[in-house]
Amino acid sequence: MARGASIVLLAVMGTGVFLAGLELMITAVALPAILTDLADWRQLRTASWIVNGYLLVSIVTMPLAGRLADRWGVRRLFLGALVVFVIGSALAGRAQTLEELIAARLVQALGGGALVPVATAAASHLFDGAARPRALGVIGALTFLGMAAGPFAGAWIMQAIHPDAFLGSLRVERELAATLTDALGAPWRYVFYVNVPIGIIALSIGWAATTDWDTARRGGRLDLAGASAFSIGLGLLLVGLTIAGADPAPALGLDWPALVAGFGLAAAVAIVVALVVGARRAEPFIDPGWFRAPGFASAALVSLLTGYGFATAIIGGAVFVDRVLYGGPDVQRIALGSLAAATAAGALASGLVLRAVGLRLTTVVGLGLAIAGLAAMATWTPSTSLAEVAVVLAAFGAGFGLTVTPRSTAAVEALGRTAFGVASATVTVARMIGMAIGLAVLTAFGSTVIDRLWAAVYATPDAYKSFIPPSLQDRPLEDGLVVQALEAWASGEAARILVGIFLVAAAVLALAIPAALALRRTAERPATAA
Repeated sequence: MARGASIVLLAVMGTGVFLAGLELMITAVALPAILTDLADWRQLRTASWIVNGYLLVSIVTMPLAGRLADRWGVRRLFLGALVVFVIGSALAGRAQTLEELIAARLVQALGGGALVPVATAAASHLFDGAARPRALGVIGALTFLGMAAGPFAGAWIMQAIHPDAFLGSLRVERELAATLTDALGAPWRYVFYVNVPIGIIALSIGWAATTDWDTARRGGRLDLAGASAFSIGLGLLLVGLTIAGADPAPALGLDWPALVAGFGLAAAVAIVVALVVGARRAEPFIDPGWFRAPGFASAALVSLLTGYGFATAIIGGAVFVDRVLYGGPDVQRIALGSLAAATAAGALASGLVLRAVGLRLTTVVGLGLAIAGLAAMATWTPSTSLAEVAVVLAAFGAGFGLTVTPRSTAAVEALGRTAFGVASATVTVARMIGMAIGLAVLTAFGSTVIDRLWAAVYATPDAYKSFIPPSLQDRPLEDGLVVQALEAWASGEAARILVGIFLVAAAVLALAIPAALALRRTAERPATAA
């Protein structure tokens, strides 16, 4: 294609990637309102699957989408993914229960999970040589630019869209009015509905822009059995991590360590089954041969570990703002917006920086900056200012962003042109797995702490007096000063607990440095890939 046409098509693919990035952060802003409307904070373990269910389906969809991109061509897969994403968004907005919302999010993830690897594969086909890292940087940057826009869009929707008055003014039958109110009344629903018009516009542009272009197609079967076994294994692992700290089955005589160990063993068996099944396929869902290429294996490991750190920064930063600083959507959009915007800037800059200093140094510098950011988060207290929170989250985001293009470049060039789709998808999946594990761990830890603190405060009618100053202990629990004192105590507890979470994430990122030093930019083709 002509260079100008390639740039236009890259922008079209980037539109879909932007939507996928927007979805993650815009949902994070709306989660407190969703919990209030459809559940409560003591159902945090279940509600966490609004995000983790999306991640799980995306993780399974991405490699399959990468394979399909290599077989069917990019065009039909990109357009089909947008259609499914729009349908899932509409269903999520209409959901009336927590279970319906989780199910709709799974549909949404089928489309959203395919958009990133398909766009990355398209960029790899459209550009080569020195232009390829820049194109991959644009795709990575647009993913995180969508994340950057998410907090601002979510906060605006939650504060500006209140259709109750309009719905109340409609002269319609009572049953229809109730139906419309259920489907359109809550502001959080528009966090999902906003994807519908944007998706339709992107679909129209994509259809027109790709009329005369597609990538080469080749035959082959998908390893659906291996994908199913792997998804079951990963799902069991996430469930096991999520229930850690709980006591979900006392009637069975099982405590949570035994249940977690059981889920972990079952997950390991399912993943081994996926490998065994894949060994009999020409092109398996998981091919150990990919990881014989040092550049690819290193890129996947860096993605996995940085994904854990990224989830910790997003969720930990949001929890600190909400539970320690007691900030609403406006405060959250500043904190999370600075993180996502800096990540987008770092991802875009990484495509240019690595030309000057190489894959390894770019990645190591990014990891160092991200580790320093997490270490600074561990010093946060209830007296920390919003400006400091925003600056530290931006530093982490910039560091994380710098690692995006180097690992994608190393992966796609390690497996060669015929495997651009699967290479880019696998690296992205590794990051999503890290994020899902990080979210499951944080959910389990957070739910356990909430349950413990709830039990401590309400253990007896006078138990709350142990957590407030002596001067207030003659006042009832409902007294405003007592409530304020308990909130101050809870704020300090939350800040103290987050210290360990941030330090663990920093240590996890430090483990990625040796892998970053092993990144290389040579066309290493293992036998299975060739």
